[in-house]
Amino acid sequence: METTVTLITPPFTQLNTPYPATAYIKGFFNTKSIACFQSDLGIEVILELFSKRGLVDLFEYIKLHNGDFSENTRRIVALQHEYKATIDPVMAFLQGKNPTLAHAITQDVFLPQASRFNQLEELEWAFGAMGIQDKAKHLATLYLEDLSDLIVETVDANFGFSRYAERLGRSANSFDELYEALHQEPTYIDQISLKLLEKIISTSQPSIVGFSVPFPGNLYSSFRCAQWIKKNHPQIKITMGGGFPNTELRSLTDVRVFEFFDFITLDDGEAPLENLVLYVEGKILQEELKRTLLLKEDRVVYINNPLKRDYKQAEVGTPDYSGLLLSEYISVIEIVNPMHRMWSDGRWNKLTMAHGCYWGKCTFCDISLDYIKVYEPVAAKQIVDRMEALIEQTGETGFHFVDEAAPPALMREVALEIIRRKITVSWWTNIRFEKSFTKDLCLLFKASGCIAVSGGLEVASDRLLKLIDKGVTVEQVARVNKNFTEAGILVHAYLMYGFPTQTAQETIDSLEMVRQMFEMGVMQSGFWHQFAMTAHSPVGMNPELFDVIKINTELGSFANNDLVHKEKSGAQHDKFSYGLKKSLFNFMHGVCFDWALQEWFDFKVPRTSISPNYIAAVLEQDVLPIYKPTNKVFWLGTSPQLEFYTKTKKGRTFEKASMLFYTKKNTLAIDTDKVIGEWFVDLVVKLNEKASKTLTYQEMKVDFEAYCQEDFEPFWYSKTARDLRSNGLLIL
Repeated sequence: METTVTLITPPFTQLNTPYPATAYIKGFFNTKSIACFQSDLGIEVILELFSKRGLVDLFEYIKLHNGDFSENTRRIVALQHEYKATIDPVMAFLQGKNPTLAHAITQDVFLPQASRFNQLEELEWAFGAMGIQDKAKHLATLYLEDLSDLIVETVDANFGFSRYAERLGRSANSFDELYEALHQEPTYIDQISLKLLEKIISTSQPSIVGFSVPFPGNLYSSFRCAQWIKKNHPQIKITMGGGFPNTELRSLTDVRVFEFFDFITLDDGEAPLENLVLYVEGKILQEELKRTLLLKEDRVVYINNPLKRDYKQAEVGTPDYSGLLLSEYISVIEIVNPMHRMWSDGRWNKLTMAHGCYWGKCTFCDISLDYIKVYEPVAAKQIVDRMEALIEQTGETGFHFVDEAAPPALMREVALEIIRRKITVSWWTNIRFEKSFTKDLCLLFKASGCIAVSGGLEVASDRLLKLIDKGVTVEQVARVNKNFTEAGILVHAYLMYGFPTQTAQETIDSLEMVRQMFEMGVMQSGFWHQFAMTAHSPVGMNPELFDVIKINTELGSFANNDLVHKEKSGAQHDKFSYGLKKSLFNFMHGVCFDWALQEWFDFKVPRTSISPNYIAAVLEQDVLPIYKPTNKVFWLGTSPQLEFYTKTKKGRTFEKASMLFYTKKNTLAIDTDKVIGEWFVDLVVKLNEKASKTLTYQEMKVDFEAYCQEDFEPFWYSKTARDLRSNGLLIL
């Protein structure tokens, strides 16, 4: 009998697009002819809950379990008929199926409103910059958040749109609390999940069910679903993989976990899951499993067959999204910010340019684990092949490259390949803010469809960036951000506070750096994270080097990545949390730049030591690019047309040429000597002919000197060359 694998992402991850892990594995299984079904149980639960039928059931449940509810909940319950009448059309609108409803949503009489709408007065100014579709999407998001507040207060305190019972998965050093929760009656959300799970199992008839658990907010639900399968289909083998077990469960010893799961696989899933299928089919022995935890003789054992190699990224196939409800995901706008919305708005095909991180040094990061440590790029042509395959499969041309940090050289090759193939896509990715991102490279990315980048600025302090081993400085980040934003690419920064040895002065100075970058328009979005010490990071492995004390020195029997710690200095970083986040929220909306930093905090903070125009001064510095002979030459524009004329000066006649360029927006004329005009037309022909192998800077220089019989440098720093570089002649 053929083995069928059903892959499930348990509630909840994202509302707007599937988490890609199951699609990656399904794509790999296609190369091995392994039958595979996949489901995003999270979106299925959301669709069931936020429907007319779902709200009828919800309000009936609330009526039967009437409690001492808040005024806000009483208001929503009183307006229940309005919610039941509007929920289906609003969900269809957020799925992109009912765009004309935007006109009704933006009228005050259509949506019932509860406490989430109180913030509208603060944000009314922003709607002038939003189109009617975006404004309606934001209002519909507030409407759903009101219903979410109702669910949290009345039926399930653990509910959240992108997480469920996250508290039970965070720092779960012991399995006790989660185990106890799993022996309570299933919650209201559990009941919906299990009813849908029953359909999935009935439809797919699997031999193996694999749960992808990327985050703590998926953990509880994966155990609850596994528990139901064990009880109702004991013959099915159940495995767990994904980001949470990869980081948290590497030292698992609690045998009770295996009352729910038969196997837990670690790191890249392709080889372990293939061997698991072969084992279930009886084709290999248990000791031939790859990176797999299981129960043997009443203890947890780890089996890792050294003879089974991992697959190269070129061998894992193209992600396959078939079977997922791609047209049913909903786009929401929680914050009126063009960059911040990208995590919740729009359907993105997710791909990876390179496995692992090419930098791999940051001291707060899990650089000892394979998902960071093992760096392996994919060839640019293969990446773009996969993009074209996904466009054909999904009908979507948006791509989110989910790299730890996309390598600049590979990004360049991917951008060139996209332009050569003349495909129209939008893409964004995560980067390091390193100096390789020149103005010209950013213009190339923009031309290929890049719309945004996100990257770690972390603590905007050069001392701490050095301690983190980030390999960047604040000045460098500001200049790189300017290159991206001037090219029309949005920038999001991951920000950190509470890194070991960080002082209150450095926290405030870091906030001032961030304030100035927003004020100068070189950063559009950001998010503050408090430093967390993890077991697999350099700080976690060598806390004494960073003046911190590890509190939990004993290994727990369950999750063991997040480490409780305290600073030798006694610093209390969490008190800065509210002020940092509130100030950033305002900066992202373009307001309050003139506030004194003290006003964001309800306790005394130091005055910033940063000059008020520090970032402005950095950005005003004219840093001349240094070109290497091997730099690539690329022309973004159209082929110029030449018009010849003569010019007389001091009795001498000069042959001149006007190069005419027809751009999408206007017609550009650049005047130059006739021979230079003819050379440039010839150069554009060569660049187009050699599209698969671009000319180098050195080859262009030699070509110019042979054609024009003059030195290249005077021309290269002339007004003509500056005009050409400003209008599409890129040195990459």
